[in-house]
Parts: sequence; C-alpha cells; structure tokens
Amino acid sequence: MGVMRKVLQTIAAGALALAIPLSASAQGLIRDAEIEQILRDYSNPLFAAAGLKPDDVNIYIIQDDTLNAFVAAGQNVFLHTGLIMAAKTPEELKGVIAHETGHIAGGHSVTREAAMGAASGTSLVTMGLGVLALFAGAPDAALALFGSAPQFGLMTIFKFTRAEESAADQYGLDFMEKTGQSADGLVSFMEHFRYEELMSESRRDPYFRSHPISSDRIGALTRRAREVSAKAKPQSPEAIEQLDMMKAKLVGFIGPAGRVMSRYPDTDQSIPAKYARAIAAYRAVDIKKALTLIDELITVQPENAYFYELKGQILFESGRSLESVGPHRKSVELQPKQALLKVNLARSLIGTKDDAAVLEAEGQLQDALQLEPDNAFAWNQLAVAYAKQGRIGDADLATAEEAYQLGDMSRAYNFARRAKDKLTLQTPNGQRADDIMALSDPRNRRGGQRRGFGMAIHTEH
Repeated sequence: MGVMRKVLQTIAAGALALAIPLSASAQGLIRDAEIEQILRDYSNPLFAAAGLKPDDVNIYIIQDDTLNAFVAAGQNVFLHTGLIMAAKTPEELKGVIAHETGHIAGGHSVTREAAMGAASGTSLVTMGLGVLALFAGAPDAALALFGSAPQFGLMTIFKFTRAEESAADQYGLDFMEKTGQSADGLVSFMEHFRYEELMSESRRDPYFRSHPISSDRIGALTRRAREVSAKAKPQSPEAIEQLDMMKAKLVGFIGPAGRVMSRYPDTDQSIPAKYARAIAAYRAVDIKKALTLIDELITVQPENAYFYELKGQILFESGRSLESVGPHRKSVELQPKQALLKVNLARSLIGTKDDAAVLEAEGQLQDALQLEPDNAFAWNQLAVAYAKQGRIGDADLATAEEAYQLGDMSRAYNFARRAKDKLTLQTPNGQRADDIMALSDPRNRRGGQRRGFGMAIHTEH
C-alpha cells in the first residue's frame, strides 16, 4: 500500500481501537493487508484509465453489512463489506468501483450534512486480520462520521444528482472499456437491486438512497454496456479466486459462526472454504483446529503470504510470541512492501522480550512507517521498542507521533514537550518534537489541524 493520505480533515476525531473480534453489527474502518491488495489489484487499472495516479487514490473498507460505496473529500473511495459480499462476480465489484471512480474523474461534489462533525469519541475498529491494533492517520477523522452513522443516517450525507449518476455510469463504462473488461457486471448489479427503488427510504440499502436508479439510466447503461462487453476479455481465474478469498475472509472474521458453517461446510474442501473455517476456529479459540487448517493451506500454497500472516496471528494471540515470529517473517519475505505485515512481525519480535529481537522490531517498524507514515499503531509499537531499549526521549516522541496521527492534540503536545526535554534540539528528532509542539499547542488556533509536513523516522541513539 502507498502512503496513507489525510481525508476529511474538517472533522475532528479521537480514535480508540478495539482489539477484539468484530461482531456483524459493528461498524468502522477495518484494515487487512490481503483484502486491501486485492482491491488495489481490481482498482488501480481503473484509476489509471481515469487519468488518476493510483497511489494518490485511497481505498477504505467500512465494516457494515449494508450495500454501499461512495467517494468523499477528494480521491477517497469507501467500500462497505456488504458490497464486497454481495458482488457475485469480479465484474460487479469492479463496475461499482469504476462508477465511483467516475465521480472522482468528473469532479462531482459530495454534499455533507452539518451533522458530519457532530460525532466525537468514536471507535476506530480494526479487523485484526493483518494487525489487531490501532490504525489511524487520515481515516481517524472519517470515523467521526462512520461511528455515529446509526444516529444520523450515514448515507443521507452523500447525495448525488441523477445527472451526476448517469455521468459517472458513462465514465465507469469508459474505464471498463479502456481496461478491456466487461461492463455486464455493473448492469447486473444495478438491475439486481433495482427493486430497491420501490422500497421506502428506511428500507433501502444506503447505496440506492445516494445513487438513485431510473429506467432511463438503466437503459442508457445497458445499451453502452453491450458495446463495451462485446470487446471484453473474460475475467481471469485469479480475479475470480480473489473475490472468493475476500468473501471467505470476511465471513470468517466478521460473520457469526453459524454463517461460516452454512456457507462453508466441512464437505467443501476448496481453499476459500478452508480459509473461512480456519479463521472461524481461531475466533472460537479452537487453536489446534485453526493451525491444522492453516497448515493445510500453506502446504497447498506455500507462497501465499497471507496464510503465514494468519498463522502468525493465531500463534501471537494465543500467547506464543516466539513461535509466531517465523510465520510473520515469512509473510514479510513474500510481501516486503506490505506495511501491516511488517508491523505484525514487529509485534511478535517485541513479544519475545529478546534484546536483539526488539532491535530488529525497531527496523521493521521504521520500514513500515516509510510506507505508511500515518500509521498510528506503528508509532505506538515503535515507542514500545524504544522504551525497551531505554531510549525514553525517542519513546516519548514516538508516542507524540501516535497521538498526533490520532488527532489527540493535547496528548501529542504533552509527549512532544517531554521528548523535547530529553532530546537535543539541533537533532532531527529534537526538531520534530518542537514541530509537534508548535502544531498541537492548545494556544495556537491552528494547533488542532494536522498539516502535511515531513515526518522523521526516529533512528537516533
């Protein structure tokens, strides 16, 4: 993943992670290295076809069973887990992403209700698939909106005109055509859920409250889609498998146990089915079964980094930190550009309480922060690593960085001040502490607004 950008900066949010399994009704931003990578594989060609730089477009996943996708605050695409689960084919999911990309390419404005900034103290819920921990940076602000959705109706905030919807359809069809993909998925998605237009506002899925469908719109979409699809190549087996894997992982982690067994009974020996059952066994604390299933998957796909990631997570969360290092290390070797995998490895290394391992963890966290400077939990773990080495000034500064990314300006100021007292001002870390103090100073009217400036990776001794 590229560096996380700041979004919805007009909303203040203090985020507190819940390092627990998510219930089906929980709502919030979730992170998972595997799902994020698959969505990138699906989306980046579409972003490029739209003339966008893929690394400049952020993709966020919201745990919510309802069907929805939207763009907000510039080049930020939000996808509900319910949408991923509802997609029958890769073309359906890609078609919706292409449509949302059309809103970005068309420069369509997104109306936000005044209630957007009303929520405070909401929870930043992390799935724990890649890292059961805090994730902040840019999305912390968005959570002020998402966490309070039950109170004021999330999707009443995002309203699009019918003209913009039709334009986004045509943009999306252009992007599917440029990437040589069928547009039938977008049409089938719209037609399948067209009956929603007949429902009352309260019963509609959010997607169809904010993306109104009309007969004229469906007709125009269908006519053009035929032309696009006639020239398209079929979806690759890999793309189809990726969708199956995303669904299996989501069902395993956020679905009730009964749903896992009904969708993936023991008679189903496919890789996605075993994946879902391994995750479900882990959630049920049946560690022996979970490890048996994941080992079977590793045997079949020994180059799959995310199977090793899951094995490492199972071992780490079972209190077996030393044993978890090997699988996490293997996942990083296979996917060296995945920041979340590096943070997982660092946590396991720190958990061993070995001095050399802690030093290695520091390096992994520094690498992760080069990839994602806004990752608050990586700063949190870097503070732990520094503290274990007796580098208290650096630990205080890393804690200030964590608080700053979470939008907790009071805590950021206090820890930056503590760090400044221990560090030499003329060093990069000393200057960084001074910068955070200036930006988070409660006496500074602009102190509560984060601004993009260089972030030091703390390497001083």
